[in-house]
Amino acid sequence: MSAVPPRSAKPPDPVDELDVGAVLADWLDAHRRVLVLTGAGCSTGSGIPDYRDASGAWKRSPPITWQAFTGDPLARARYWARSHVGWPVVAAARPNPAHLALAELEARGQVECLVTQNVDGLHQRAGSRRVVDLHGRIDMTVCLDCGHRVPRAAVQAMLDRLNPAWTGLDAGAAPDGDADLEGLDFGAFRPPCCPACNGLLKPDVVFFGENVPRPRVAEAQAALARADAMLVVGSSLMVYSGFRFARAAREAGLPLAILTAGVTRADALATLKLAADAVQVLPAALGLPPGPASASTGQDDRADAGPLQVNAPRSAAG
Repeated sequence: MSAVPPRSAKPPDPVDELDVGAVLADWLDAHRRVLVLTGAGCSTGSGIPDYRDASGAWKRSPPITWQAFTGDPLARARYWARSHVGWPVVAAARPNPAHLALAELEARGQVECLVTQNVDGLHQRAGSRRVVDLHGRIDMTVCLDCGHRVPRAAVQAMLDRLNPAWTGLDAGAAPDGDADLEGLDFGAFRPPCCPACNGLLKPDVVFFGENVPRPRVAEAQAALARADAMLVVGSSLMVYSGFRFARAAREAGLPLAILTAGVTRADALATLKLAADAVQVLPAALGLPPGPASASTGQDDRADAGPLQVNAPRSAAG
């Protein structure tokens, strides 16, 4: 594998917003087997809030960890109370033009695989089929004791029955089905239990402090080995689980394009950087009707819009 190219001292060249779709269209025309990696900036246009600001810093307290969820009953109750209030936002979310554009790109035969850090399932609902849910799916739960799986919608009905006083509480939406719910007695909230063995139910997503299952990583790595380029959409790549694929792409000499508002961990590696809203740019690049601007043009890990810019390509392949 070739070495990662050094950081360029040349500042990014400014590009008019109207030209960004054309820039991405030209890049896509040059590549036929693209590995796409998406983050929360792909889903903010569907009303799902993001985690990080334009600099990649947390907008709110970091999510619950695996250790807290499994080892602290009060933390677990607090998680489920917030999820009980926040779940309807994810359940009601619909694919936006960015999801639909990526599904169209796959239909045109240009997507080798779509690896998503999102847990909302919106890529599949938009029509994408070659998807690796790197961090799992929030619409399913799994028992940590017996492995029994329960759809999240069924768990919501359990929570309604167990905690009728909490049903219908109003709170601000937070990422991944969470809610900004504070100042309540979470010790009084009753978390759901497995209907098969009465064990601990957990959303089938990768928590902080938990490893991504090896088969998912291997599937994404195999797809990257078949790809001729990589496109990152709406991710700051601040977490290693996503960043490693961008780094591996450049080590393999593949062009790396990043369409993400704000800074990312891989900006120094990118052969093309477009700091813009994916909901606007992806449809334009594919000649599809544009969507409304995202309420928060986030990154995934997720971020507010930064200055529109393009990094000049540093190799002929980019």
